[in-house]
Parts: sequence; C-alpha cells; structure tokens
Amino acid sequence: MKRQFLFSILFLVFAGAAYAQPMQPFGHLTIFSEDGDKFFLILNGERINEVAQTNLRVEELTQPYYNAKIIFEDPTRQEISKNVLQIADVDGIFMDVTYKIRRDKNNPKKMKLNYFSMIPVAPDFIPPANVNVIRFGAPRPVQPVVVGGVTQTTTTTTTTNGVNAAVNVGGVGVSININEPNMAVTHQQTTTTTTTSGGFEEPVQQGCLGARAMAPNNFNSALNSVKNQNFDDTRLRTAKQIASANCLSASQIAQMCQAFAFEQAKLDFAKFAFPYCTEPNNYFRVNDVFEFSSSVDELSQYVSGQ
Repeated sequence: MKRQFLFSILFLVFAGAAYAQPMQPFGHLTIFSEDGDKFFLILNGERINEVAQTNLRVEELTQPYYNAKIIFEDPTRQEISKNVLQIADVDGIFMDVTYKIRRDKNNPKKMKLNYFSMIPVAPDFIPPANVNVIRFGAPRPVQPVVVGGVTQTTTTTTTTNGVNAAVNVGGVGVSININEPNMAVTHQQTTTTTTTSGGFEEPVQQGCLGARAMAPNNFNSALNSVKNQNFDDTRLRTAKQIASANCLSASQIAQMCQAFAFEQAKLDFAKFAFPYCTEPNNYFRVNDVFEFSSSVDELSQYVSGQ
C-alpha cells in the first residue's frame, strides 16, 4: 500500500514537470586587477569577499544592474564607486560580464574600473584556477563559538530512508526525494577545542565576523599612511578606508584615533570603526583617547545602540 502511494505521488510530479516554470535567469560577474592590486568588492551594500583578491568572480547575480564599490587592500589606492554595474545586455538578457581594474596613467593612486568583455552565460563554464569564485547570496561560513577560551563546533548530519528519483521531462530536470514517516535519523557531533597561550586563555574575538585583527606590521604601515596626511579630513577618509577593508582590535582603533588632531574626527572614526572591531567587549579602551567626557558619553550611547 505504501509503495503504491509513493508511485502515485511520483506520477503526479512527473506529469506536472512538463508545465514547470523555468529557473530564474542570472548572470555572472568577473573583476580582475590589471596591475595586481588586491581589492574587496561590495555589491548593493553587501561585502562579497573577506580576503582581498586580484581576480574575483561572483556567480548567480539575479539583477541586471548593481551598485558596486571597490576598496583596495593598499589604503593609498583610491576606492572605486560605480552606480550602474551592468550584468545584462541592452535587451535585458543576463550575461557573463568581465570588468578590469587599472591604475590611472597620470595618477597611480587613482583607480579605474573599465568594461572588458561580455559573453552568453555558459552552464558548463569552468573558471581558471587563479580566479576566486563566490556565489552571490550564499550564506557565510559559520564561525566557531568561542566561550572562555573553548571553541565548540557542532556538525549535524541527517540520514533519511525514502525514495529518490531523478528524471528529465521535456528538457526539465526533476529530482524527487520522498521520505517515509519516522525514518529520519539525525546525528550531532560537537568538537571542543581549548586554546591557550602561555597558560592564559586567548581573548574572545566575536566582532568583525570572527576574523583576526590586522597584523602589527600591516597596521603600523596603515597607521603611518593616516599620519602622513596633512589634514584631519583626509586622515579620516584614509582611516575609514583602512577600517572598512580590515578588522581592527580595540587598541588599534584607539591608536588610529590618536592620529587625529581634533576631537570630532576621533569621535567620527571611533563610531565608524566599531563594526570592524574584533573585540567589541573591550571597546571601552577607545574612551581614553578623548579629552572631553561628552565625547565618551556620545560614543558609549552609540555603541549601546548597535
């Protein structure tokens, strides 16, 4: 009886497959740096890559145009903003589009994003090995939970007994998985790792998607770039560019604040940098850079609202 019921369901699904709607169309985007400058890409406000790349491919884009921003790992390179980044052709057909980044001949610090090529989307396309490929909208990797120096990672596996079938009807591929009641078995395995250094637990890093703060050498170089600017407004722009492309500890943010001459610039950067702090629980360390208690109160109120 149960088997007859399953075959009846399969027949109904296969019969309806001929009337199935086509999948939502999408395009692909590739951006490469002609001069090897590593960059971060932001599409419609979403940061695509957490590690700077020189050749980045973003697949399964479902909108014909995107607002794009490119921030470079080298803070001396000017960021690029493009309001209408084309993914579809003039007829609205999604394409596989490539853009290239190059340095301005007259000003090497100024960067340009130029159209390079456009080809039809190929379902069997295999990107070159030197291209970093990311699927747009895919969930970010789950970061391990760190509590008191103990890292816990839980892996869940579900095994289900049932009927699996795959058919092709009228050019439409259909995959069916019918599970019998009460036959799903779930296994959970939790791996616990305790990390210590010199007999002391490492500090919990919860902010900036669990990434590590800038290495001391890289941070010192970035800090010098900020200090070398002549005015606070250019120092602030440079510091924000560095923070948005990296992760910083609370102490590093405090050091960056001290590079500014005026209180307001320190406060503006301290607010901006909070989402990029690896240890938000220690953000009170930034308070020491301010001369006025009103600035401390304003920062504390801002952090509390985040």
